[in-house]
Amino acid sequence: MSIGDGARRPVYDRAMTAPDDWALRAEQQVLDQALPLIPSRGWTRAMTRAAAKAAGLSAADADLLLPNGPRDLAALLSRRHDAAALAGLPEPGTLKIRERIRAAVIARLDAAEADREAVRRWAGFLALPTNLPLALRLLWESADALWRWAGDTATDENHYSKRAILSGILIQVTALDLQLGRAEALAALDARIQNVMDFEKWKAGFRPSDLAKDFVGALAKARFG
Repeated sequence: MSIGDGARRPVYDRAMTAPDDWALRAEQQVLDQALPLIPSRGWTRAMTRAAAKAAGLSAADADLLLPNGPRDLAALLSRRHDAAALAGLPEPGTLKIRERIRAAVIARLDAAEADREAVRRWAGFLALPTNLPLALRLLWESADALWRWAGDTATDENHYSKRAILSGILIQVTALDLQLGRAEALAALDARIQNVMDFEKWKAGFRPSDLAKDFVGALAKARFG
């Protein structure tokens, strides 16, 4: 595909496996240039354009490639970390489900560690009310990817319950990792993993608004930690 092939769907609304090699390479190059800028400039359109320019793109090309600017880059970073986490995980083998979930969450934390300061600003950006739908979508994608690695094949309501539980765990431990460090994050992870084992009991009291409420609170803590 060339630049002149017409408008593209927003990055945050496309899968990582979109068959657009030029676009995928260019997006990752812009993200590479953005990461060192984000700690000082934040997730802004001006930062996105500066990163695109550093990657060799014109302003027009950048707007076509990343029409939603920082929102598109936020999605790219989350999906990069998902991919890195999966690449670093072994085959589940004979691990118990508790051990699989623990390993998966730690792998996701490790994947984000190299971009720690950018992730802190990412948390603040996604905590904005206008970005909450995107934030929840990305969190759900992460939980889904990790559950699939863990071998979950459920297609009934348990599919959604498990991902909601893991989404809550992911955001809590990520916020603690950014705010207080890995030891605190792992302590919370070990305490929360029992939710995975008891998800039928948890599901009975779950309300959809709980995840959004907890998510915003955790993002705010991560931002100011």
